[in-house]
Amino acid sequence: MRKMILQCGVLALGLLAANVMAAVSPEEAAKLGTTLTPVGAEKAGNADGSIPAWTGGIPKNAGAVDSKGFLADPFANEKPLFVITAATVDQYKDKLSDGQVAMFKRYPQTYKIPVYPTHRTVNLPPEIYESIKRSALNVKSINDGNGLENFTGNRYYAFPLPKTGVEVLWNHVTRYHGGNLRRIITQATPQTNGSYTPIRFEEEVAAPQLIPDMDPAKSANVISFFKQSVTAPARLAGNVLLVHETLDQVKEPRLAWVYNAGQRRVRRAPQVAYDGPGTASDGLRTSDNFDMFSGAPDRYDWKLVGKKEMYIPYNSYKLDSPTLKYDDIIKAGHINQDLTRYELHRVWEVIGTVKPNERHIYAKRHMYIDEDSWQVALVDHYDGRGQLWRVAEGHAQFYYNHQTPAYTVETLYDIIAGRYLALGMKNEEKHSFEFGFAAKAADYTPAALRASGVR
Repeated sequence: MRKMILQCGVLALGLLAANVMAAVSPEEAAKLGTTLTPVGAEKAGNADGSIPAWTGGIPKNAGAVDSKGFLADPFANEKPLFVITAATVDQYKDKLSDGQVAMFKRYPQTYKIPVYPTHRTVNLPPEIYESIKRSALNVKSINDGNGLENFTGNRYYAFPLPKTGVEVLWNHVTRYHGGNLRRIITQATPQTNGSYTPIRFEEEVAAPQLIPDMDPAKSANVISFFKQSVTAPARLAGNVLLVHETLDQVKEPRLAWVYNAGQRRVRRAPQVAYDGPGTASDGLRTSDNFDMFSGAPDRYDWKLVGKKEMYIPYNSYKLDSPTLKYDDIIKAGHINQDLTRYELHRVWEVIGTVKPNERHIYAKRHMYIDEDSWQVALVDHYDGRGQLWRVAEGHAQFYYNHQTPAYTVETLYDIIAGRYLALGMKNEEKHSFEFGFAAKAADYTPAALRASGVR
C-alpha cells in the first residue's frame, strides 16, 4: 500500500510538471483574433479612451513610399498632446520608467518627451497569424525556460499567451522581422560634447526556414543567421561578423566568427555573447544589448510583473526621415528629442535578475515590452551595486508596406558617464530596409566570411 501511494505521488508530480510545461489549451488559443488580437494583445482600448481599441492596424497603403523605400509619416499633421519636461515630470511618473525619470534629472534643460495621440498601427501578414496560433497550441519551454520544444515550421512568437517572464522575452526574440532582412545603418557613440565618428554597418538577418538550400538537420537549433560588415570608418572597414543564433543556447551556445581585415583571418568569437562588448561600441553596449535584448536568457531569473500603461517611443517616422542628416539627430547627452514621438501603450513589465551562480555586468534589467508588436520598448539596466546605469529606448516604427514592426533607432544612455550610443540610423543612406531578399546557405558559413571583407 505504501509503495502504491508513493507511485501515485510520483505520477501526480509528473502530471503536474507536464501541465506546467504544456502549451495552452484550445479554448485559450481561441482568444487569439477574438477577444485578443491575433498576436495576443488586448483588443479593447483602455477606460478613458487614451489607448484606442485595436481595429486591425493601418493598411499597407497608409502612406507614400519614396524611391529609396522610405515611408511617409501617416501622422505628419499631428501635434503633441503635451510635452513632458523636467518641470512637469512628477505629474507623469506613474507612466514612465525609472530610467526615463533619471534622464530628466541628468539633462533637465534638454531632455523632453513629446506625447502624441496613440495609434495601434501594427498588423502582420495572415500566414504569421496562423503561425502564432500554432505556437500557442504546440510550443513548450524546456531546459528551465531556456529552450523551446515543438517550435517548427515558420517559427514566430513562441508564447502569444505568456504565463512567465521568460515567455514574454521569448516573444521579443522570436518576433517577425519581415522575412530575410538586409539593411545599411549607422551607429554613433558621441562624446559628452556631442562630437562623434559614424560607424557604418551592412547587415543581413536570414531565417533558416526561408533559405531554400538550407539543410534542415544542420539548422534545427538555429533561429537566425546574422552577418554584419563594417564599411566605415576606414580603420574598421572590412571587419565582418557572422553569427549562427541558436535557439537553445544552453544546449548549444551561440556560434560566432569574426573576419579581421588587418590580419586577414577568420576566428571563432565566443566573446560575442552576453556582456561581451558590442561591435565598435566604444564600450557603451554589450552584445546582448543589440536589438534591445538578444541572445540567451539563461543568466537571469525573469519575473513577470504584469501589464501597465506607459509612454513609449512609437511610430517614429519623423526620426527616420531621409531629409534629416545624422547631425540633426545626434546631440550632446541624447538624441534630438524634438524628432521623437511617444505614445501611451500597454506594455508587459518583466524584471530580470542575475542568478546567484551567474555573472553579468547588468545585475538587473527592468524591461517593458509593447503588447502589439512584442518589441522591447524600454529597458533600465542596473549595476552590481543596484545603481541605475544605462537606459535604453527603442524608437519603433511600423513598416506598413511590408506589415513589419522594427526599430528606427535604438538608444542606450549611460547616465553615469554622460555618454550614449545610437544604433540604426539610415537617414543618409541610398535606400531603406530590404525585406524578403533571397538568401543562400553558403553565404552564412565561416568560409564565406573572408570574401565579405572590404580589404
